[in-house]
Amino acid sequence: MDFTWPAELDDLREQVDRFVDELADEFDVVDDSWLVGHDPAFAVRLAERGWLGMTWPVSWGGGGRTQIERLAVMERLLERGAPVATSWICDRQIGPVLLEFGTAEQRRRWIPDMLAGRSAWCIGMSEPDAGSDVAAIGTRAVRDGDDFVVTGQKIWTSGAATAQWCYLICRTDPDAPAHKGLSELVVDMSSSGVEVRPITDSSGDAHFNEVFFDEVRVPATNLVGQLNNSFGQTMRQLEHERGGIDRLVSNRRLFLDVAALADTGDPRIRQEMAAIESRYRIGRLMVLRNVVGQGPTGYSAVTKTVCTELEQSVASFAAGVVGAHATVTGPVAGPGADIGARVARNIVYSPAYTIMGGTTQILRNILGERVLGLPREPRPRAA
Repeated sequence: MDFTWPAELDDLREQVDRFVDELADEFDVVDDSWLVGHDPAFAVRLAERGWLGMTWPVSWGGGGRTQIERLAVMERLLERGAPVATSWICDRQIGPVLLEFGTAEQRRRWIPDMLAGRSAWCIGMSEPDAGSDVAAIGTRAVRDGDDFVVTGQKIWTSGAATAQWCYLICRTDPDAPAHKGLSELVVDMSSSGVEVRPITDSSGDAHFNEVFFDEVRVPATNLVGQLNNSFGQTMRQLEHERGGIDRLVSNRRLFLDVAALADTGDPRIRQEMAAIESRYRIGRLMVLRNVVGQGPTGYSAVTKTVCTELEQSVASFAAGVVGAHATVTGPVAGPGADIGARVARNIVYSPAYTIMGGTTQILRNILGERVLGLPREPRPRAA
């Protein structure tokens, strides 16, 4: 098989490099830039280049380009540490979900601002008692005339402090079975009763948030898709979230920068670098399989598991190479003067890779039961 990029994709990547080089003085290289690289001005620059909504239909203002072209652009932006977080959630999943399940009026209302890079969104999914188990969501939305009244709490909501809109998964029928009775609403984050509390993690980042909804009134016209039957929509959204290039490339730049400092005369170091590079290339093929639509239903669980475990291996490798410099914020002599601080951050952040977006343990269950069709272990009977 020939895995060589076609010339037009190489040209796209070169365009990204020139674009990033031109703006290099305006932003810092950020590891995990799709999560913590919040920069509204950069989102507008991406829009001006036509790099938001690249694959969306031309009839709705999108670029009408292929998924592989979007991959070429986004992979390179992430590899370069470009601050894409402001527009990432819109481009990766909210836009596609609205185009698939939203009404024409909803598309006319929200898609143009997404394409212009002027709209930041967050996803209200995880809850204190419902992390990877979407069916356990308890945030309530009760119909009251022309509105839904929303009450509940979300947690680990990335970007909520800077978002204008929240794509909220909530329970609209408390008497229905767990996987039924869920609906999806678009909530204006400036609404009365919405409170956002940033969560500062051990790395010093605060992109995660708690979000509280205290009798928040949401117009019924903001219901996306079917009332009481959104579980399939949510699973479709998670396919976008779990199977993309971001799960593979988050700390790729860090690996390359640290590898340049590594003692490659040590065969153990060479072996570790070779293992990481091999796993990276396998993970990339898995992402490509998702991108071109060749993966079976649920295959994104495989991709996310492999890619996020690789990210943790990168953090461990970087710690071994940089050594004591990773315990302080001081520099390492030579190339990459700020590498110590970056490695330190990645070490303390790396446990999150296999938790956010669905824990590895849950994803392995999904893989076994839904992709491979393995039987569930019977529960022991009560004595």
